[in-house]
Amino acid sequence: MSDELAPVAAGLLHHVVSSIVERPDEVSIDASEDDDTIRFDVRVGNGDMGRVIGKRGRTAHAIRALVRAAAAKDGASVDVEFVD
Repeated sequence: MSDELAPVAAGLLHHVVSSIVERPDEVSIDASEDDDTIRFDVRVGNGDMGRVIGKRGRTAHAIRALVRAAAAKDGASVDVEFVD
């Protein structure tokens, strides 16, 4: 996990995703920056992606909303992608 870009948002994202999955040690978050947006690519262990996405994507949508709000403290614009 890269804490250099938007450390508050990255920390919150890691905490929330790790709390949801069955294998928190397999959570990895890669941060990259393009234009003025920081992109977090979230990878989880086998079988945990469904937990992170949730029914009709509601959990993923809620995670994105939380991380965007936390990114305001960092003064950054972020996007969260869940990578299979």
